[in-house]
Amino acid sequence: MAPIAPPPRLLPLLLVIAVLPGARRPASGCFTAIFSFGDSIADTGNAVRLGSLGASSGSPPYGRTFFDRPTGRFSDGRVIIDFIAQGLGLPLVRPYLDGGSGDDFRQGANFAVGGATALDLDFFSSKGIQASWTDRSLRVQIESFKQLLSSLSSDTKEVLNSSLILMGEIGGNDYNHPFFQGINADEVRTFVPSVIGAIGSAINDLIELGVKTLLVPGNFPIGCIPAYLDVFQSKNVEDYDSQTGCLKWLNEFSEYHNRLLQDELDRLRKLHPHVTIIYANYYDATISFFRDPQLFGFKAPLHACCGSDGPYGVNRFVQCGHKDATVCSDPSSSISWDGIHLTEAAYETIARSLLEGPHAKPPITQACPGAQQSAIDDF
Repeated sequence: MAPIAPPPRLLPLLLVIAVLPGARRPASGCFTAIFSFGDSIADTGNAVRLGSLGASSGSPPYGRTFFDRPTGRFSDGRVIIDFIAQGLGLPLVRPYLDGGSGDDFRQGANFAVGGATALDLDFFSSKGIQASWTDRSLRVQIESFKQLLSSLSSDTKEVLNSSLILMGEIGGNDYNHPFFQGINADEVRTFVPSVIGAIGSAINDLIELGVKTLLVPGNFPIGCIPAYLDVFQSKNVEDYDSQTGCLKWLNEFSEYHNRLLQDELDRLRKLHPHVTIIYANYYDATISFFRDPQLFGFKAPLHACCGSDGPYGVNRFVQCGHKDATVCSDPSSSISWDGIHLTEAAYETIARSLLEGPHAKPPITQACPGAQQSAIDDF
């Protein structure tokens, strides 16, 4: 597995100017818009506007590193979709629930909602699982996208042909919610084919609408996530990877999801040979941080920056955003921001590996005619 080069910590003035409100950079000639679906990994403010799970991400210290204020992103600053947009010379992708006419979203819209699942809530209720999270499942997000397309004044086919679709990350919450409710791992594993089926169905729907390029992320190594490490602490040393300190059985679960997802993408590529479907390898991109944290400038890799006491910096009763929570002095030296989501520094490195490679094949900047390498050099 090829390593990712760690990003510089200081951004050039040009990049800072480029992302100020109202600022524009020349498009790279690659994509004219980004449309995004998923959960809190990609959400840029929808959950906050719904007033539920997004409540914490709408309060300090979220957003402190780059925006100097909470924006509804589940991080201290930008998330992966922000870096992809900047790398392609596009404006930051607005949350769909900002409102506005279809033409207000000609350069893209973000339908991702924190807490969202690939499967509808009925699936979980039928399993006896308390489904109290957002009902903005992947199917609901796709329906909202179709409504947006119907309101565009221009040719939707032209828009979709030149757009990049970010399909996720989605599916992680289909496991997070049951796991944290104490559902047995063997039972949660039986959900995976249904989750993959929902993702594949959504991709197929988008292709039938006219989409030509999709970026489909896999799941993260959840065995390295502080919240999981805290809940599933084990006295058995064999449960942990000796190199990383991550829980092996949880990472194996993520790998199982990712294998089935890649099999589904291979099936869809055969059905649609003229469509570019790129697998975004979030797992390998992130596990690199835990195998060699010093290479990327990270310290205490299994410890959350924003949280509370405990061996992993998390406490279920004092979460990031709580009045008694603490924040590390330098978020850029941490992988985890709040015990579930990553820091801007970690997201930046992952985004670079998707724009340039090696964790997207082809790299995003080579996925369409006219892509210019110079756009990503501004990071």
